[in-house]
Amino acid sequence: MANDKTAHWKDLLKRRLDSANKDNQTNEEKTAEETKLFTKYYTDWKGGQSEGNSLRHIPRFYYRLPAEDEVLLQKLREESRAVFLQRKSRELLDNEELQNLWFLLDKHQVPPTAGDEAMISYESFLKVGEKAGAKCKLFFTARVYAKLLHNDPYGRISIMQFFNYVMRKVWLHQTRIGLSLYDVAGQGYLRESDLENYILELIPTLPQLDGLEKSFYSFYVCTAVRKFFFFLDPLHTGKIKIQDILACSFLDDLLELRDEELSKESQESNWFSAPSALRVYGQYLNLDKDHNGMLSKEELSRYGTGTLTSVFLDRVYQECLTYDGEMDYKTYLDFVLALENRKEPAALQYIFKLLDMENKGYLNVFALNYFFRAIQEQMKIHGQEPVSFQDVKDEIFDMVKPKDPYKITLQDLVNSGQGDTVTSILIDLNGFWTYENREVLVANDTDSNTADLDDT
Repeated sequence: MANDKTAHWKDLLKRRLDSANKDNQTNEEKTAEETKLFTKYYTDWKGGQSEGNSLRHIPRFYYRLPAEDEVLLQKLREESRAVFLQRKSRELLDNEELQNLWFLLDKHQVPPTAGDEAMISYESFLKVGEKAGAKCKLFFTARVYAKLLHNDPYGRISIMQFFNYVMRKVWLHQTRIGLSLYDVAGQGYLRESDLENYILELIPTLPQLDGLEKSFYSFYVCTAVRKFFFFLDPLHTGKIKIQDILACSFLDDLLELRDEELSKESQESNWFSAPSALRVYGQYLNLDKDHNGMLSKEELSRYGTGTLTSVFLDRVYQECLTYDGEMDYKTYLDFVLALENRKEPAALQYIFKLLDMENKGYLNVFALNYFFRAIQEQMKIHGQEPVSFQDVKDEIFDMVKPKDPYKITLQDLVNSGQGDTVTSILIDLNGFWTYENREVLVANDTDSNTADLDDT
């Protein structure tokens, strides 16, 4: 059979060469054509490296998602993902295996200790890796060892640091698997409803939330979910990558509520704690004077110290989602997150959009003057001498140092590290007063501290 194929392509080659116009070809051209034809026919004979055949060897890389009416395919996909996640979960170290790992590390520690830290050398590190089992293999690499190697004169690493590294990795994988179970689309992200379900089912496992009444659960879940979406979904796509959730600190803050002995200070500073959620919701109810479950512009004007300018509040109700000119709780949460976290880029983006009235992507002198004029009017109402806009404008540009000396972009504000101060000057009389009297306030704090020391 092989001889027949060989004879076949030889005949084809000979006939093709004979039919060529030999008189018009140089020897070099004849040689080149002969080589080309030989290569073509030889490749065909060897088994299909031509374009048509090579397509058969490209691995499949796209799998169409089942349509809504393809119920069987959807069920098959869900079951397949569940089996896959279960298999990944079984590959992780369980508590008994982690305890065994700690025992092996402690047994192979290499003296002397570094302070209170037990240390281990690379040779002992590899020995532990051989004894720890297949699940631990990925942790006992030169790269991991080098990552944890600091300034030990004997070239050792801390056993505790390595064990914490393993624990963190295991926790991340467990959490990723847990979040993936709520990924209904199976595309590596969570929609708002997915994250709501995750947090709702997480509540009973958090001792710090034991005191919450079930009637408040929906408001708590809404409060918690908004922080994730406000900071991790700035383009308002309605979904967040699971990788982004794992990379930020919000999940750590949420799971910190497992600690039954969490201090009062930690609870107050944690957005996800019961006191914090009740505080935010309580503020919303206190502002809602007509008890219709929504906030009008007049009701929102009493937010905080009640010194936000009417011009800024007008922009809030122009740009943010409202219902018949009133704000619901979800929109209010975005507003609170922006004003309470003015140093964060996502919060600055929220406020910058309100200040950028013409959607030009920058603030010019006109925009600054427009908003600061409202501050000057409030100063007059409170019997204060209005500050010159020219002085404030110069100070703002000096603080921000924008690339264009006549325009301030959002990136300029973020890069300057002064975005919170600038926005406070433009939208809040109390914020402006604090900035204007910063030197007096610092002096008072210094005097107060000195008096406390004298009393001691």
